[in-house]
Amino acid sequence: MVNDPIADMLTRIRNALIARHDSVLVPASKMKLSIAKVLKEEGFVADYALLRGKPQRVIKITLKYIDGQPAIMGLERVSKPGLRVYVGRGEIPRVYGGLGIAILSTSKGLMTGQEAWRRKLGGELLCYVW
Repeated sequence: MVNDPIADMLTRIRNALIARHDSVLVPASKMKLSIAKVLKEEGFVADYALLRGKPQRVIKITLKYIDGQPAIMGLERVSKPGLRVYVGRGEIPRVYGGLGIAILSTSKGLMTGQEAWRRKLGGELLCYVW
């Protein structure tokens, strides 16, 4: 039983990138599917697909490499089950001077920090990706 499924997903992606894998399998949930969608939209992963597994569904995330280097240089979990981190519109951080993204869970769904700022929303700061 995993205590923090989102941190587990980020760790699986991080480990797969270090090992130079083409793709990684992650147990599926709506939240993880939304994170994969944001990563694809922002160009950090090549693609993702929802596969029907035997005990449960899995998300296959196809990793992206640019000139042999991973498109994702770092992943960091911010809000944890033991310490939730919420930010208002004016407190949304810029990651690596705008080169990275902050993923927020808002009342209008999961989105990047920049998009949340444009829509005048705050929410739970899930993770940073750069």
